[in-house]
Amino acid sequence: MTQTATLAAPATPAAGRRWLSPRQRLGAALLLALALFGLGLPLVTELEPARQNYSQILAAPSLAEPLGTDHLGRSMLARMSSAVQLSLGLSLLGVLTAAVPGVLLGVLAGWRGGWVDRTLGVLADTLLALPGLLLVLLLVAIAPGNFWTLYVGIALVLWIEYFRVVRLTTRSLMASPQIEASRLLGFGPGYILRRHLWPALAPVVLTLGAFGAATAILAIAALGFVSVGLRPPTAELGLMMTELLPYYHEAPWVLLQPIAAVFLLVLALNLLAGGRKP
Repeated sequence: MTQTATLAAPATPAAGRRWLSPRQRLGAALLLALALFGLGLPLVTELEPARQNYSQILAAPSLAEPLGTDHLGRSMLARMSSAVQLSLGLSLLGVLTAAVPGVLLGVLAGWRGGWVDRTLGVLADTLLALPGLLLVLLLVAIAPGNFWTLYVGIALVLWIEYFRVVRLTTRSLMASPQIEASRLLGFGPGYILRRHLWPALAPVVLTLGAFGAATAILAIAALGFVSVGLRPPTAELGLMMTELLPYYHEAPWVLLQPIAAVFLLVLALNLLAGGRKP
């Protein structure tokens, strides 16, 4: 009985895994700073991202405009803050929307197996056969310039990754001695999910979420850069690169700002996804 009870006990993560690694702390701090820049700046300044001032076209950074102005005299500080807020918001919303059905369907397929697993697997493989960027482009073509097309497209692309990884992980865990012992002792699905499955799935899901958010930010910027995403005068990082590219000789600092923002966002999320080794 003692041996069986030991097998039924959930696998407790190592003490070191309970804390963020140094690279994860760096990524979290960088992401927090970017989020505060995007969300907090509009609360403490009166700068508007769409306000034009033709007497200050491509002005260099100054005390009044710390990041200078663009080709229409608009404040780069206000536009960068709005663009970072937009990229973070759309990517995190898309990842959250993809993670919930992906995890639930993955657990269901790995747990039940049989025709449920086969049906959901065929559905995922069918959607996976269509390139993700092409799927987003199709939705953008239906309703160009709308936020919801980017959001829905990102969610439809990302949920398959959660489903496939969670299904394989759940399938292997369901055959483990711990879960077999819990079943023999009469514990229900809720206990098994809470004490055995989720502790093993959580690190994987969080890592997929961080990488998925980085992928979403790059996809949004790429669509904006080729002018098939959001439309002007929306402040979006990829769209800003396209608008400012003709002026890189006159004012290279304005073009470098959206590029640097994309780099820092993706870097922060990639650092945050890197966990400790067991």
